[in-house]
Amino acid sequence: MHPDWLVPKWPAPATVRAVCTTRVGGRSVAPYDSLNLGDHVGDDPLAVGANRAVLAQAIAARPVFLQQVHGRGVVTLDAHTLQGTEADACLTREPGVACTIMVADCLPLLFTDVRGSVVAAAHAGWRGLAGEGGVGVIETLYAALRVDAGELMVWLGPCIGPQAFEVGPEVKAAFEERNPGAASCFHPAAAPGKWLADLPALARLRLTALGIDQVYGNEGSAFWCTVTNPSRFFSHRRDRVSGRLAACIWLA
Repeated sequence: MHPDWLVPKWPAPATVRAVCTTRVGGRSVAPYDSLNLGDHVGDDPLAVGANRAVLAQAIAARPVFLQQVHGRGVVTLDAHTLQGTEADACLTREPGVACTIMVADCLPLLFTDVRGSVVAAAHAGWRGLAGEGGVGVIETLYAALRVDAGELMVWLGPCIGPQAFEVGPEVKAAFEERNPGAASCFHPAAAPGKWLADLPALARLRLTALGIDQVYGNEGSAFWCTVTNPSRFFSHRRDRVSGRLAACIWLA
């Protein structure tokens, strides 16, 4: 794997492998340079295909790319799952199949259990994270995993950081509706009526509420911010026309 890619530092079993790509190591040209893995953003399809082949060869597994819709749908993957299956989270118990989430500001979450019996991934923008009635993509995936919270561990990948994620009051209200404690994840922005949202902190709050306390990776520091690290990460909010990173987890 490319030395610039992010490999989670967490106590996952040896049979569990995971990685999050950066924008380096691929074939695409500007503004998608260079390892764009999204086939829906206007890049040359041949370049995207070559980039996906680079990823598959590097991880020695089959990455399954979803059609992500900022929802909370979950799909169970196997060797025959079609590319482009609509969902925002996925899980598998089959070796050699990589749960894959594409991001360019949203938060990717990778899950496994202490026994290495299952792996899963979720795509969490604010809509998918907030969900409806306090049930978002994290809660839906947790229910589908059928693993005790105490046995799960989660890694949070890069996303738009709390210094860059300016939102309106409706976003703050969506999280506070079922959890008043979510107010601590918002701070006033420079623009009147706007707020700066801490997406990783909101995800950690949801995970804690489920009893999942083994959480690693993105803690909201500048290192993880997609917007403020243009040489390393794609960012839709920063560039509007942007490639996509991929966070993958699989059983070897």
